[in-house]
Amino acid sequence: MPHAVINNARLWYDVMGEGEPLLLHHGYTASRVNWMPVAERLKDEFRIIMMECRGTGESEDTADGYNIPQYASDALGLMDELGIEKFSYAGHSMGGGIGWWLGVHHAPRLEKLILMAPVRSTGVDMGTGNSRLQARLDARNRGDREALLAPMRAMRFRPDVETDEWFEDRVDHLLRVSDGHLMGGMETMRDLDLQDKLPTMDVPTLMLSGAVDMLLRANLEDFMLLPNASLHVFSRAGHEVAIHEPDGVAEAMRAFMRHGPVKLQLP
Repeated sequence: MPHAVINNARLWYDVMGEGEPLLLHHGYTASRVNWMPVAERLKDEFRIIMMECRGTGESEDTADGYNIPQYASDALGLMDELGIEKFSYAGHSMGGGIGWWLGVHHAPRLEKLILMAPVRSTGVDMGTGNSRLQARLDARNRGDREALLAPMRAMRFRPDVETDEWFEDRVDHLLRVSDGHLMGGMETMRDLDLQDKLPTMDVPTLMLSGAVDMLLRANLEDFMLLPNASLHVFSRAGHEVAIHEPDGVAEAMRAFMRHGPVKLQLP
């Protein structure tokens, strides 16, 4: 698989298919795996570009740069490396936070923006203080897979796709993520503060949400502030929307890429 040195970080990426460029970015402790079912369904129609951010997957563990502005800069740098001026961006969870940043600060580079279960535009606290984060770090340092698996299993509601193998793979990703990304990623999601900019963010946007996701309410609140956006909520999806509903996500993205957002225009 190819790598490119972007902003002094050796980052993994891959390109699948031809046509209109569409960059897919994973979430906080995930990797390309979380987008792969959708990428496979869209690669015959679009130029699918996948990347893994610094400190995750096959990308380099850098000494610093674990924050949303830097992740966004790395995404833009990869597009520069590939000679792509304008592109569409799809981000899941923390990748959606990167999408918020791109939409607010780098709108001229974007054709369209897809936010799949994005973190709240006003930031999200994933635990009281750093207690949950510290517990996760402690389990990682002990190599305690069961402590990492237990909360994942407790939230399982789609056993047809959330298999034991899937959870084991998620733990593998979590164990691989660098401490710098684990800490910095948590802090940068907490500190995100862009909601006041959303009413003027005119990039054509599609928000994809899961009805069984704790971020649904935040997604709905952010969506209502967007002037040029469509919303699709999947009734049988949680936070891992692309894993729970890959066919539906691919079809929603395909329609949006072709036709743009559709939103009720009130008199």
